[in-house]
Amino acid sequence: MRLFNRRLIASSVSYVLVDAHTKDVIAFRRPDFGRPVPPVSLLNPFVALAYAESHDFKYPVFNCRGAIDGCWYPPGHGRIGITQAIEYSCNAYFLKLAQTVSAHDLRVVAEQLGISTTPQAFTPAALIGLGGLWRITPQQLAHAYLNLVEQADGPAEPPLIRGMALSAEAGTTSAIASAIGGRAALAKSGTAPCIHSRHAPGDGYVMVLYPAESPRLLLLVCVHGVPGSRAAATAGQLLRIAVDGP
Repeated sequence: MRLFNRRLIASSVSYVLVDAHTKDVIAFRRPDFGRPVPPVSLLNPFVALAYAESHDFKYPVFNCRGAIDGCWYPPGHGRIGITQAIEYSCNAYFLKLAQTVSAHDLRVVAEQLGISTTPQAFTPAALIGLGGLWRITPQQLAHAYLNLVEQADGPAEPPLIRGMALSAEAGTTSAIASAIGGRAALAKSGTAPCIHSRHAPGDGYVMVLYPAESPRLLLLVCVHGVPGSRAAATAGQLLRIAVDGP
C-alpha cells in the first residue's frame, strides 16, 4: 500500500508501518529490515521490566545530575521516577537502574517479548544500548513493543505506558502530538550510533503506537544523522499521513 509519497520523504528516512492487530507490515522503506540495529533508548522499557522482575514490580526514584551522570541533558533532570525517565529518555536513570538488573531477568523479559538477542557485554551501558552492544532487528523491535502494549495491565507495565504517552504529549517526542493535532499516542525516542556507510554522529530512532488507547498502528522511524528528538518530527508527519491520508 502506497501510503507515503516517497518522493516527498528524504532519503535519510527509513520507516516501517505495522498493523498492530495482525502484526503485518503495511508500508516500509527499509531494505535491511532483517539487519540488527542499535536502538539505544528504545531498549529502556525492556531493561525496566527486567528490573521489576526482582523488585516486586516497583521502580525507584533517582537523582539525575546531568552530564556528570551520563545523561544527554547536561543540567540534569533532578529527582526522577520511571514514568518521567521514559518521558524524557533520561540516560542517567536507566544507567543506575541497569546496575541491579540480572542476566537471568533480562533473558526472561526478552523471551516474553520475543527478542532473540541480548547485549554483547553485560554492563549498565550495554544494557541501555550505549556503544551499540545490544542490537535488535527492526522487526523484533516492533513486535517487542506490540507485546509490551498488549501486557499494559500487567504489574510492571503501567508506569512505562504512561511515560510513553507523556513522551508523545510533552516529552522528547512531543513533535508527534503537534503533527497529529494533539491526539494521544505512545512513543519512545533514542539516538543511536550510526551504522550507515555514509557515517554521521548518530541516527535518531522513534517508536510510535497510535492511538494511545488500544493501538492499531505501529510506526518505527529512523532518520540518519539527527537525534531522536528531531526524528520525532518526521515520525509525526508520517503518522499523520498514515492516519489522515496524504
